[in-house]
Amino acid sequence: MSFWDIVWFIFITWAFVAYLMVMFSIIGDIFRDRDMSGWAKAAWCLALVFLPFITALVYIGTRGGAMAERSARAAATQRQQQDAYIREVAGQTTAADQITQARALFDAGAISQSEYEALKTKALV
Repeated sequence: MSFWDIVWFIFITWAFVAYLMVMFSIIGDIFRDRDMSGWAKAAWCLALVFLPFITALVYIGTRGGAMAERSARAAATQRQQQDAYIREVAGQTTAADQITQARALFDAGAISQSEYEALKTKALV
């Protein structure tokens, strides 16, 4: 086995792993899309089985923008849930949470303006 055979093997392996990542990304996006009907999802999956390379290119070309938006929304939602969980477990609230709670109390008439200002100052310190 020559040096170039090893380089070729590494390149082919890298390309295959990249291809698998794209395929799993597409399959994940197909099932994450709530606007697509079940028949359309089945058609895309069958097309990915029988004409994988062409179907992947067509899917990314036609639905790539929406795919990125869904992925960004999912990441933002996951981040919010993670932050809320961490705050819950740690028993801590952020300054913004404390100010929001104080504002809600002030708007409800439960505290005065001076009490609201004192709570806001305490949260920011």
